[in-house]
Amino acid sequence: MTFVRELLQGKQAGLWTIKRQATVFEALQEMAGKNIGALPVVDDGELVGMFSERDYARKVILKGKSSQNTTVGELMSSPVFCVGLDETIETCMQLMSTQHIRHLPVCENDQLLGMISIGDVLQSIIANQQVLIADLENFINGARS
Repeated sequence: MTFVRELLQGKQAGLWTIKRQATVFEALQEMAGKNIGALPVVDDGELVGMFSERDYARKVILKGKSSQNTTVGELMSSPVFCVGLDETIETCMQLMSTQHIRHLPVCENDQLLGMISIGDVLQSIIANQQVLIADLENFINGARS
């Protein structure tokens, strides 16, 4: 079983956030520059929302708004679903699936510690399954000897 704590330890350092007063254009520039798909929206040290590529596609483009004249706060998703360091990746996958989200902030004692993506969770699940398969193959082959 893998925990969120382990996922964060395996990720590169760096947590990028944006303020709700920033324009959508500024958020898109930040996401493109960091090669990420979402940003936690933080004001006065408090996580108040999430802004993602999906928010942009569905709430700007399709509604005819301008990314240079619309603030992140107008479009961010809120409330935010968070996970703690001791949550399992299976719990994260279930939350992501049921809530149709691709990015989860990791919080502890009301402090934002990091972000995990659906890709991080899937990589971990695949790695765990590969270990299980190898263990089962070794067990089967050992039983034949």
